[in-house]
This record gives sequence, structure tokens and C-alpha cells, in this order.
Amino acid sequence: MTDPIADFLTRIRNAIMAGHRVVEVPASNLKREMTKILFEKGYILNYKFIDDDKQGVVKIALKYDPQTKTPAIKSLKRVSTPGLRSYAGYKNLPRVLNGLGIAILSTSRGVMTDKEARVQKIGGEVLCYVY
Repeated sequence: MTDPIADFLTRIRNAIMAGHRVVEVPASNLKREMTKILFEKGYILNYKFIDDDKQGVVKIALKYDPQTKTPAIKSLKRVSTPGLRSYAGYKNLPRVLNGLGIAILSTSRGVMTDKEARVQKIGGEVLCYVY
């Protein structure tokens, strides 16, 4: 697999389109941090890290509106790819949906959202947009 982050986002996107409640993704440290951010910002209902003898699995419970059954995540878009990395300094970090969505960044101080990176005045690689 050449792009595990794109695979992570695609599995979530496909599960939402199929209306699944839970999706399982092969684990890595970066995927764990991205999952924690999605949970903190209210895009997913819950998550669980399962350690097996191999790589491990991240189980993600997707969030839907109780009445209309619409998903909390409208769009997941990969920005930086292995073929074309996308970096941004803290002065020109992207604003997703004029501040309503989030951009997940990989910085020298760990994985964080664009808003946290602006506060700490650090830039990094823009991994994806979520709204």
C-alpha cells in the first residue's frame, strides 16, 4: 500500500456511504492520532484500539443524526499525497469552509488541527480536510 492515510479516509468514506455503524481500519500511530482528533471534534461517535499480535486495528463508530440519519462527516479530502506533498506555514494555513471544517496537519509537535497550529504558530504537512 503506497498511501495508508488515503486508505484510512477511503474506508471511512465508503462506510458512511454504505450506512455502516462501525468501520475497522489497520492501525498505525498516525491513524490513531487522526482518529483521536476526529473524536475530539465530534465527527465520530467513539473509537477503540484493538491490539493483536500483528499491526492492530482501529474500530471507529460513525456518527449519524438521530432523526434524519445524515452522517456527521460530509466530506473527507486527502490533500498531501506521497507524489505531491503539501506543506503550509502557520501564516497561510488553510481555512476549511471558512472555519467550519478542520484541516488535520502533521507538525513537528505532533498531529493537530489547523486552529491549534495557528495558536502555537507552527506549520506542517496538510494531511486532509474534514467537514
